[in-house]
Amino acid sequence: MHMTTQGKPEIAEPHWLTVDQLAAWRGFMSLVRRLPSALECQLQRDSQLSFTEYYVLALLSDQPARRMRLSDLAIKVDSELSRLSHMVSRLAKRSLLRREPDPCDGRYTNAILTDIGYSHLVEAAPSHVRRVRELFVDVLDSEELQTLRRLSEKVLARIDIAEGHDGRASAEHRQGAS
Repeated sequence: MHMTTQGKPEIAEPHWLTVDQLAAWRGFMSLVRRLPSALECQLQRDSQLSFTEYYVLALLSDQPARRMRLSDLAIKVDSELSRLSHMVSRLAKRSLLRREPDPCDGRYTNAILTDIGYSHLVEAAPSHVRRVRELFVDVLDSEELQTLRRLSEKVLARIDIAEGHDGRASAEHRQGAS
């Protein structure tokens, strides 16, 4: 810390963003806010699922026996465990999921995608994928998609470091579902 001539600590001027950096940041933040909302509107209309509910069903569909510990699922969907637990309860009331104690360690609870939930996901997927293509994939060429993937991985790795993760969270996000 530097001191002024009056012996008071000097407060450093913030390292402001350049015009280009600010434009990139604001554009990215608009994308982060608007894309999930646009996808959620379609999912709600066509499938009565929120974006996160669809993501949970899709993640479980990719797992062995369509099951995962709630704590691991919370990491993958970047949710607090209590919030995810409430969502799983809502989905269970609709018979899309069920909860069971983990057979390997009863202290944990598994979320299990039911046959009804899998069927609902299979019905929801085509219109969701069409919307993802319409708003995202088809707007970018192959090179842009690869660049975006690399940039996403780079920023997610930095977030892991800043939050004290071992890189697992970003790697698990990259292995998520559409």
